[in-house]
Amino acid sequence: MSSSSADRRNSVSRAYVAIGSNINKEENIRGAVRALSTAFGPLSLSPVYESEAQGFKGVNFYNLVAGLNTTKSIDNIKAAITEIEFRFGRGRKSGHMTSRTVDLDLLLYDDVVRHDLHVNLPHPDIQHYAFVLLPLADIAPTLKHPETGLTFSEMWRQFNGKKDALRAVDLKL
Repeated sequence: MSSSSADRRNSVSRAYVAIGSNINKEENIRGAVRALSTAFGPLSLSPVYESEAQGFKGVNFYNLVAGLNTTKSIDNIKAAITEIEFRFGRGRKSGHMTSRTVDLDLLLYDDVVRHDLHVNLPHPDIQHYAFVLLPLADIAPTLKHPETGLTFSEMWRQFNGKKDALRAVDLKL
């Protein structure tokens, strides 16, 4: 292992995870936040937003973004969030455009750009869905998207999607 790889492994990285649910959403959102906190320590949490299901007919979703500091690798984070989804009854065989108990997506890991079969960073949903971009802009407004170079608050101001489809929810976490 090169010294730069060893240095990276021992350094603290900043990651952002999208959290969504439309099945028992209050309970599952709270549970997912607790599970992420147990796995990664203190979290920065955006407000919770309600939005319509995208790409299929279904019950409205609750969505938010959590920021966390970690020494874990990208692959270890992805494994941890997949395990949390599994504990909440989420199976990957049911397809992408379906209702779900808990949906966790790694959005960012520092300024890493990596698009392969296992990892898609920065996550493309940041640029496509208001329910991902607005919560991210709420907790990291001056952070720059690693590919566009725009801050998340700039991206929100320029967002052409359905901004009015989001409704803030007063959910105590």
